[in-house]
Amino acid sequence: MEFRPCIDIHNGRVKQIVGGSLRDEDDRARENFVAAEDAAFFAKIYRDAGLRGGHVILLNSMDSPFYGETRKQALAALGAYPGGLQAGGGITPENAYDFLEAGASHVIVTSYVFREGRIRFDRLKGLAETVGKDRLVLDISCRRTETGYCIVTDRWQRMTEEKVDLRLMERLSAYCSEFLVHGVDVEGRAEGIEEELVNLLGKWDGCPVTYAGGIHEYQDFRRIAELGRGKVNVTAGSALDLFGGRLSWKKAAEICGGAV
Repeated sequence: MEFRPCIDIHNGRVKQIVGGSLRDEDDRARENFVAAEDAAFFAKIYRDAGLRGGHVILLNSMDSPFYGETRKQALAALGAYPGGLQAGGGITPENAYDFLEAGASHVIVTSYVFREGRIRFDRLKGLAETVGKDRLVLDISCRRTETGYCIVTDRWQRMTEEKVDLRLMERLSAYCSEFLVHGVDVEGRAEGIEEELVNLLGKWDGCPVTYAGGIHEYQDFRRIAELGRGKVNVTAGSALDLFGGRLSWKKAAEICGGAV
């Protein structure tokens, strides 16, 4: 189990938001925290602490008037910590190398490979061939439904028909080196984790997987270690003191066995 740091960028600012509140219309989101510092500031903190494998997420669509500034912030963070951070948000075969060349260790992809509620394996295969399976992370963030957890795309605004289970993860792992999984219903709320989802991820014996969503106390990290059988990595944002929360990010990393 590893602690994976995060830098979420929206409207050109480092923020923590309630995940389910994000809307492309008017670039709206319910904010938990807006940083005075830029994205590179946080990247340097993670670099100096020896924390690797975190993610920089661009939360604006490429059609947004804020996308240019959000992208600029993301590239600056990657440049401040070359090889230490992954980049996601609007990644396509056309722009993936921009982020890799800027310093990203991996690119994180969701919406490009999901269309009309289904996986486009032709797109997924092509992307894996373009950037290399070993540098591709699939974001399979999901919401709870009556039949299980289903993947959501387009900045968590569009529900798909794809159910997150071990069979799906096995199919997708042929094209990627890691999974990133936000429990979108609890993301940014700091009210408790999706225990059922973490338990499912703990049954996965393949490539690395990172869980995010709902952490509000130190015991949540220990619970993820238990339910995830020590195999599920974890990221947290709103609950941490770096982003206005009450939990020490250093203690969280230490609980997870991370370098600080």
